[in-house]
Amino acid sequence: MSRRPTRRGQGGATVHDVARHAGVSAMTVSRVINGEPNVREQTRAKVMEAVEALGYAPNLAARSLAGAGAARIGLLYSNPSSGYLSEFLLGSLDQCSRLALQLSVEKCDPDVDVTGPVDRLINQGVDGVILPPPLSDSEPVLARLLEAGLPVAAVATGADHPGCALVSIDDFGASKAMTARLLELGHRRIAFISGDPNQTASAQRREGYRAALAEAGLSDTARVEVDGDFSFQSGLTAAEALLDRPERPTAIFASNDDMAAAAMSAAHRRGLDVPGDISVVGFDDTPLAMAVWPAMTTIRQPVADMARAAITILAGDIRAGADRKPARQQIEHQLVARQSDGPAPRI
Repeated sequence: MSRRPTRRGQGGATVHDVARHAGVSAMTVSRVINGEPNVREQTRAKVMEAVEALGYAPNLAARSLAGAGAARIGLLYSNPSSGYLSEFLLGSLDQCSRLALQLSVEKCDPDVDVTGPVDRLINQGVDGVILPPPLSDSEPVLARLLEAGLPVAAVATGADHPGCALVSIDDFGASKAMTARLLELGHRRIAFISGDPNQTASAQRREGYRAALAEAGLSDTARVEVDGDFSFQSGLTAAEALLDRPERPTAIFASNDDMAAAAMSAAHRRGLDVPGDISVVGFDDTPLAMAVWPAMTTIRQPVADMARAAITILAGDIRAGADRKPARQQIEHQLVARQSDGPAPRI
C-alpha cells in the first residue's frame, strides 16, 4: 500500500512536525501558512513560533513543480516616516526569508509618477505585491496592479479595497483610547495633529479623537486640530502653531511618532517641561518613541507583524491562483504608557 508523501519545507521539517510542535492540527498549520482568515491570533502566533523554531520554509508548490524557483513579492514604498518604513521592511524581509520568497523593492512617489514604478515591478515578473501606506490607499496603484491580475495586500488602510487582501489595526479605536487617556488625566485642551489627508487611517485616527471628546461631553469648539503629513517637519510646523495660540493646549496628540517627537522638540525649545507643562503622545511605537526624552507614550502599531501577515496572505493567494479569496486581518494594537504624558497642569 503506497503512502502519500509528506510535504516538507526547505529546512526539512514537515507540516506535521509544525503541527505537533504547536499543538494544533496539520489543517490549522496549513490555514495559517496560507494566510486564511478566521484563525485565532493566539493560535496563529503559536504556529508561527513553531515555524521559526523548526526552520520550516514551505515551497510554493505550483512554482516548484514548474521549476520556476521561488515566488517573488514586490514591495512599493513611499513613506515620510523612516521609522515606520524600516519596521515594515524588516518584517517583510523576515517573512519572505521564512517562506523562501524573493522580495523586490521599488520606490514610488504618488505625487510624481506611479505608472513607471508599478510597471517596473510588473515587468520584473513579480507574483504579488505588498503595499504600505500611503500607497495602500492609492487608487491608481491598486487599479494598475489588479488590472495586471496580481494578488495585492494593502497594509494599514481602513478602506475596503475590493480584490485586495487587507491588514490593519483598529485606528479609530486606538486613537479614541489615547484621547480618553488624556481626558482621564484631566486634560480638556487636547490638540490633535493629523497625518496625510489622503490616507484613510489618518482620517480614522482623527475621528477617534473627535469621538472621545464628544463622549466626554465636550463641544465641537473644544477640538483643536492642525494638519500634518506624518513627517517630522510637518509636526514641527503644527506644534509651533499650537504653542503660539493664546490658550495653549495642555496636551498634544500627534497621529504618528515622528510628529509627536517634533512637538516635544518644539516644547523643549520654548523651555516647556514635558509632561509637567504639556503632555505629548504619539502613534506607531517606532524606535523613535524610545529615543526621545522623555520616552513617548504612544500606540503600538505592530508594523513588522502587519508586514509579516501581509506576506503570508500573499503567499497563500499566489498558491490559490484564480481561486484566491483575499482575506482581511486586523492585528491587535496596544497603548504603551511611558513618561511623556501626565496630569493636566493647573492654569
